[in-house]
Amino acid sequence: MGKIKISFLFFLAHFLVLLLFSTTYAFAQANQDSLHYYYQAILNPKMPTDLPNAISFYNKKKKLDLSNNDTLNAIRDLRMIAIAQNKIGDLFETESSIVEALQLIKTSKHGNTWVQSAIGLYNQLGNTYRTSKNYGEAINAFNQALELVELTRDSITILNNIGNVYKDQHQFKNAELQYKSALKLVGVTSDSIQLAMVLDNLGYIQAKQEDPQALKSLNRALSLRERINYREGLYSSYRNLSEYYMDRNETSMALQYANQAYEVAKSLNSATYLKDALTRTMLLSEHANVRELGRLSDSLDLAKQLEENKNAFRKYNLEEERKRGDALKLQQEQEKRQRQLFQVISLGAILLLIASYFVYRYRYKKGRLEEIYKTESRISKKVHDEVANDVYQVMTKLQNASTAQEEWLDDLDIIYSKTRDISKELSALDVQDDYVELLGDLLLSYNSEQVNVLTRDISEINWDTISNHRKTAIYRVLQELMTNMKKHSKATVTTLSFGNKGNKIIIEYSDNGVGAALKKHNGLQNAENRISSISGSLTFKSQLNKGFKATIIA
Repeated sequence: MGKIKISFLFFLAHFLVLLLFSTTYAFAQANQDSLHYYYQAILNPKMPTDLPNAISFYNKKKKLDLSNNDTLNAIRDLRMIAIAQNKIGDLFETESSIVEALQLIKTSKHGNTWVQSAIGLYNQLGNTYRTSKNYGEAINAFNQALELVELTRDSITILNNIGNVYKDQHQFKNAELQYKSALKLVGVTSDSIQLAMVLDNLGYIQAKQEDPQALKSLNRALSLRERINYREGLYSSYRNLSEYYMDRNETSMALQYANQAYEVAKSLNSATYLKDALTRTMLLSEHANVRELGRLSDSLDLAKQLEENKNAFRKYNLEEERKRGDALKLQQEQEKRQRQLFQVISLGAILLLIASYFVYRYRYKKGRLEEIYKTESRISKKVHDEVANDVYQVMTKLQNASTAQEEWLDDLDIIYSKTRDISKELSALDVQDDYVELLGDLLLSYNSEQVNVLTRDISEINWDTISNHRKTAIYRVLQELMTNMKKHSKATVTTLSFGNKGNKIIIEYSDNGVGAALKKHNGLQNAENRISSISGSLTFKSQLNKGFKATIIA
């Protein structure tokens, strides 16, 4: 039973693989068949719908190839589209398709590997401009192709096409130079088709210049084409020979070659060739009316071509105007977006500034409150440590009747002095008048039998130029340092030197106390905060038993 199940599963898998392969193959084959069909529809159209349908097919294929990043096939698609558009007579669209293909080559990473495609496109563009009688652009396009050519065969084709442009303008000398340059290169390749093409064109302009070599060139070209039965070439040879004899009023010979050209046109089933051959036959008719009809037909064809060129030019201008309008609209939209972005950024910046102001204000108020709290705590501790204990001691003495009244009075005087000092330390400063005296009194108040306080150059500073805010900060910082010295350093000598550096005041503090391992307590931290508030700095330097130093820059 197990073997049967395995065999069935194997068979089913094998069947599915075959089905998938056959479906994929059938799909690929169908695509290949369609590609061949529409390729032939462009090269040899038989129905009026062949060219439009082929253009639609290759447009869809181009989009698919571009979505698959298959640039090479997309370029080939555009070349086929351009050929079909040219045959329909839509020269503007032909030019657009060729330019699009060239742009794909220029923007591709592998553009240098597609030189042959670029040569073919420039050559095709030159022929399109020639058809629309835009001769200057045609020459430019052919010259661009000529700059890229690597193969002799390509050079021959392009030189021949440049000669054709000059031939259309009746600049026969210039045309002859191009054809003879091509003829020299043909000798290297021994290509019968190209040799016949150049000889036929050379014979035509030689005939227009009454060159006796003209008929020899035309007949040699015809002989080469008859040998290989190149029918499109044969049509050109018969047509040019007909015109050669018509220009010389040899009507019977001219008509003979015109009829041969007509027979070739019928075999090619080319409407363009048939119309041209019939027009030439009418021009050779014995009836004046028929000849006039032929000339009129040529004139109408030329007028129609010129009008189509004007329409294409107008269409081009309208397209360019639309592109400019789209570009202007895009630019306006971009400018609008930039303005909106600028407005959003500006609004954001304003909101940020407002928010920053309130944050700063909040932090400032919070800092002030913290400073007030620290100050209140310090006052409370100072009153408790220095006043409350002394008051308690006096109260104890009052309870002891043996204590003399004079001793109470002395104790009360000490308490009063301490209270006055605390008040003086924490009260608002009047720094407007005689700041040197105020600062000197502060420093000398710490002078005692145990501590000698020395100041240097304090009066050399021009204190009148210093703001009240800075003077208050300097005063309080020095007050903190002196209090720190009195409480902790056990110093006997303290020195303060004053000086200037630019618009900054520099104060060097040093004492010979016991020093300390640097650890900022509330007093020194408050001093740093104060000096920072005026964009100054306070640095300390101290070691155990080596004194204490500080530098104030305010």
